[in-house]
Amino acid sequence: MGFVAQRVSSALRGRESGSDAVRAFAHVDWFLFFSALTISLLGLVTMRSFPEEGAFFERQIVWIGLAVCVFFVMSLSEYQFLRRTPVVVALYGGVIFLLGLVLFFGAVVRGASERFDLGLFFAQPSDPAKIALIVLLSKYFSRRHIEIAHFRHILVSGSYAALVFVLVFFQPDFGSAIIIAALWAGVVLVAGISWKHLATLLIISVLVGGGLWQWGLASYQKERVLTFLHPLTDLQGAGYNAYQSTVAVGSGELTGKGVGYGTQSKLQFLPEYETDFIFAAYAEEWGFLGVLLLFGLFAVVAARILGAARRAEDNFDTLFASGVAIYILAQFSVHVGMNIGLLPITGTTLPFMSYGGSHLLTEYAALGILVGMRRRARSSSQARDETELVGAI
Repeated sequence: MGFVAQRVSSALRGRESGSDAVRAFAHVDWFLFFSALTISLLGLVTMRSFPEEGAFFERQIVWIGLAVCVFFVMSLSEYQFLRRTPVVVALYGGVIFLLGLVLFFGAVVRGASERFDLGLFFAQPSDPAKIALIVLLSKYFSRRHIEIAHFRHILVSGSYAALVFVLVFFQPDFGSAIIIAALWAGVVLVAGISWKHLATLLIISVLVGGGLWQWGLASYQKERVLTFLHPLTDLQGAGYNAYQSTVAVGSGELTGKGVGYGTQSKLQFLPEYETDFIFAAYAEEWGFLGVLLLFGLFAVVAARILGAARRAEDNFDTLFASGVAIYILAQFSVHVGMNIGLLPITGTTLPFMSYGGSHLLTEYAALGILVGMRRRARSSSQARDETELVGAI
């Protein structure tokens, strides 16, 4: 009898521990997670057919595994600490330091100093910088949504984003700089900017864009823009990448050439097919129907994130979720746009799908933070920091 009781007790303890494990992840948005994971797996299958499959496919398996672990680890916290000014300052200051450091000590790859060479892998600080900026803007406007009519808050928040933008732009990483600008503009719009201020921002943007064209863009970046406007002028030079990308997408037709039969990537006509042009490589092999599947998965990811923003407990959570949605949708739009010839070539990865660890870990970490925020009950107003100075972070 004692043996039977002991076995029953052990079984009950095992069942309780199993129930605890289930409860620990009961808050996870499985539609969000599996949609993002499916996108990653589609990218992995596409990489399997590349000529250097051993270099990309196997390493990407490791990165996806690590990213999934990051997602679940990040989902365990409730993230009240992200509202604390010292934490926000530390995050922002840390990424500014890393972005400044990479300009002088980063590995130069294809003329850009945008990543650290850590031996076994590269680390690109511009990816976590986007999440740090979302946290900072969420903190700033969660306290000032009523005062958004004051233009000085647009200028102050813009100065935070501008510092990140400038450091990334002069790496040079024009694609990430565009995403950072879109992040700031999107969060400001969500926070409730007036139409008068919006018109002012548009005028300022045009002036800044003109200045960057005149003094900020390198000659090859100008050539990409000019080639985008006149795509047939230099097919063997500046227009080569854009032309090969559109050929790859168009040749996929309705059902695609089949996995492993994409000639543009297989024969290496398509440059950077594992990162900047992964969408073109995928579209060639999977065709229009495969593209619809991919777009549908991104739509699910965006819908679940925006749903989290609508159901958020407070302004900070709403702004953070909106910022993550803007980040993913902006990067998706820029990547697909340049792959099909609607936007100039800027060198931007496709979220969850392109090869690489920095962006993948950042994207899954952002989703994990969103899921973690669902664990938190509504915070009382007394728990907020009431000593914060207006105009500061």
